[in-house]
Amino acid sequence: MKVSEQQIHLKDGRIATVKCSEASEAEAQIEHLFCLAAETDYTMRYPEERQQLTVDRERQFLKQIAASENELMLSAWVDGKLAGNCQIAFGNAIKTRHSARLAIGLKKAYWGLGLGKALMAKMEITARQRGVAVLELEYIEGNERARHLYEACGFTEYGRHPDAIRLKDGTRLALVGMQKYLSDGGTQHGI
Repeated sequence: MKVSEQQIHLKDGRIATVKCSEASEAEAQIEHLFCLAAETDYTMRYPEERQQLTVDRERQFLKQIAASENELMLSAWVDGKLAGNCQIAFGNAIKTRHSARLAIGLKKAYWGLGLGKALMAKMEITARQRGVAVLELEYIEGNERARHLYEACGFTEYGRHPDAIRLKDGTRLALVGMQKYLSDGGTQHGI
């Protein structure tokens, strides 16, 4: 799936270029994943669990997404550096094509600049054009920055998966599910 490139003015005056992720970005995407995993406990893997990532595998992954009609991954670049990315996966079965799942990851240096909101808005526009009725996402309990972003974008919590995450120190955290209804294609309590 493809969308047009977009320039976003950040709160600090810099410009972010948001574009479809490409196979040529494989090395930058791998570095990005390692960076996110090292900066916070609120990603699904620790840095050492990213060791299996290779440039060839990442290139293949990015090629598959670029060729897919049901997925889109965007990369946000600031001053020639990968600042963040986001991904949307559209349901493609009859029972799920009304919905789409979102994921987003920004490096700490780019938090609070409006980039997260802009990426979420770009994905929402894409979902609306596709006729999606409900957007879904999950975040790890305790990630208040993410929760505030998602709430500011109109998402509401629908449930929790207790003890879904267990940190190295033994702390157990829930995965929190959130949704945003885009159309009257469903109701608040079931589609």
